[in-house]
Formats: sequence, structure tokens, C-alpha cells
Amino acid sequence: MARRIIHIDLDAFFVSVEQVENPELKGKPVVVGGRPEGRGVVASASYEARAFGLHAGMPLTTASRLCPQAIFIQGSFPKYRDASQRFMTILTDFSPYLEPLGLDEAYLDATGFESIYGSTHQMAVKIKQRIKDELGLCASVGIAGGKVVAKVASELSKPDGLLEVAAGKERSFLAPLPIAKLPGVGRKTERKLNGLGINILYELSIMPLSALKSHLGASGEVLHRFANGIDDREVEPPATAKSISRETTFSKDTRDRPLLKATLHYLGERVGAELRQRGKRARCITLKLRYADFTTITRRHSLSQSSDSDQTIFDTGLGLLNKALAEERQAVRLIGIGVSNLVESGKQLDMLDASRERQEQLDRAIDRIRKKYGFTAIQTGRTLKLKDVFPQSDEGYTLQTPSLSR
Repeated sequence: MARRIIHIDLDAFFVSVEQVENPELKGKPVVVGGRPEGRGVVASASYEARAFGLHAGMPLTTASRLCPQAIFIQGSFPKYRDASQRFMTILTDFSPYLEPLGLDEAYLDATGFESIYGSTHQMAVKIKQRIKDELGLCASVGIAGGKVVAKVASELSKPDGLLEVAAGKERSFLAPLPIAKLPGVGRKTERKLNGLGINILYELSIMPLSALKSHLGASGEVLHRFANGIDDREVEPPATAKSISRETTFSKDTRDRPLLKATLHYLGERVGAELRQRGKRARCITLKLRYADFTTITRRHSLSQSSDSDQTIFDTGLGLLNKALAEERQAVRLIGIGVSNLVESGKQLDMLDASRERQEQLDRAIDRIRKKYGFTAIQTGRTLKLKDVFPQSDEGYTLQTPSLSR
């Protein structure tokens, strides 16, 4: 039985979710990411906005200059997360072999299941229709014998398309395409390949493997296989997250220590809440700072005992922050905190330190209140300073663009 892999990608996901909620946005240039005068970047742009050259990752100020009539929206990660969960639930109704790729795309192994729907093509049509009917969203779909060709096919079918590559035709399908269309070929690799006289995937497919490996190392062999349509990678369920982090970019570079500490505290609370929700504890705390000149540093500290306590996360992060600020006089552009080396909940009781147990009980009580009334329903005095800095909703403070991917 020939293997059939489906790649499903929701079109302009963040924007599309906003358009479902507010139909007046449909057919208009819309940008999700923040205010046009802000420091963030475009997280998602409608196809009407893309016609003006806008794309994900572009600074908002540039987007505003290229398309001044665009409608800019701050964005809401909880809203997109909920839509993503509903999207993935639909896919699992068609095949249990699902591999999510972020919030808005996934691979589905349809092998053996397509007969239920008549064919893989008809199965994909039904998937698209359910997504449209239940979520109001459009999806682009690619079908092939392997993951890489299915992904290229879905990209070429955008928006709202469906493209199937027949078994055995993968290499000829890829051959005329620019090398940049192949997943794994970034700008740096593209320049290297162009320097070797390789501009389309056919040229990459016939390049001597030894020459590719000498210029690109082990990745050269992978790209050579992909360019020939060879991809036997399995569709794999998502691995357990190895870390949790939150970060945000300030609207203006700042040296304001109370603001930095308040933001760090809030980000630490979000990380701690997710840790407890997952039933995990962390052994390592990481601080991330980006300065005004875009220099980015990370500082880590390993804990003597694993913890999921907000206070432990903040105290450790604050110690790293104070040390970093003492070493560098530049203003801060971005701040973030994360945890890693995660372990299952459960610890040895400390008979001499009841305060730690009381702190953990307090965290769990706060989690229950926030789940019922919203994250900002209960705050520490330190984070109250943020109400004058970030917009606020039941889900918490709306941070700058990086928070959309957390």
C-alpha cells in the first residue's frame, strides 16, 4: 500500500480567527501583531495586506509605511490556542496519526484510512469542509507520499487550495521549483547553493552528493534526498515539551528597574501557572535579555531542588537580572524568563521548611481563582504597575508580539 501523507495549513491563521470574530474585517488588509507605532513585528497578515508586501516577521513600522490603510490588531494568544485545539480535534477524527507543527498546521498519515472516504483526495476535501463549517477557517492542503513534498504542495496550493502529488511523481513535481521552496533551505543555504550554480530543485537533485556534503555537511545529504522526493520520515506525535518560557518586547527601551522587575514577575507567574497545569516541576531557570543594540544574552541557574513555585521562579530570575544589569548599562528592549530540565511533580518533603509548602498551597489557590475569574483577577502589588503599560483582559496582560507564540 502506497503511503499517503496529508499536510494541512490554516491560511493566515491569526488574522482569519479575528475575521471570524469580526466579519467586518473580511476582505480588508489586516495585521495581527500590535499597534503600528509599536516595537513589535507582524505575526500574521491577511492576503489583502500581503499584496502590499507585508509578511510575518516584518517590523510593524515598516508594515504601516507600506500599507497605511491596514487595520492593526494586538492579537490574543488564548483565542488562537483555543481555535488550534479545535482544529487538531477535527484532524484526529480522520486519523490517529497526527503530528502538529505549531498552532496552525499539521501532518496527518492517511495511509489505510483513505478507503473510508473513497480516496485520500476526498478525505482531504472533507477535512477542509469540516474546518470551514466548524471553525469558519480556510485550510490549504497538500497530499504526497512523504512529509516534505506534502508540505511543498500545500504551500503551492495557498490560499484555500488542495494539491495532490501522485505516487512516484514527487521528483518531477519538485524539479522545476526554486530551491527556496524546499523546507530546510533558508537564506544562508540558498546563497551557498546559488554560488554552486544551483537555482532549481532539479539541479539540486542531480548534484553529486559528495560535493553537497563538502559544502553543506550532513544537511547536504538530507536536502539531496528531499530534492529527489525521498522522505520516509514517520508522522510522529508531539514530543513532551522540554521547556516553558514567556517573553515580551517593550514599546520603548527601558532602564526602569521597577518596570523590569514587575514584567519579570508577571512572566514568571505565567510560566509557573503553565508548569503546574502540566504537572511538572523545573530544575533550571533561564533569564533572557535583549538590549537596545539587539545584543541578546541568556543567564541560567540550576536549582538544588525542583520547583513549580512562582516565588522561586521570580526570585531566581531576579537574581540573574540584577547581576546582568550590574554588568551592562544599556537599556533593555526585551525580557523573558523560562524553565527547563522538567520533571514530574512530586518531591521529598522538607520537615524543617513549612514555608515552601505554604507557598505552593498559595500558588494552587491563586490558580483556582484565576481559572474562574481571569488571570488578572488577583495580582501581587509588584505587577499592578503593569496596568499602565500593557492592555488588560480576562486572560491577563496583552504583551507584545512574542507572546503570541507562547
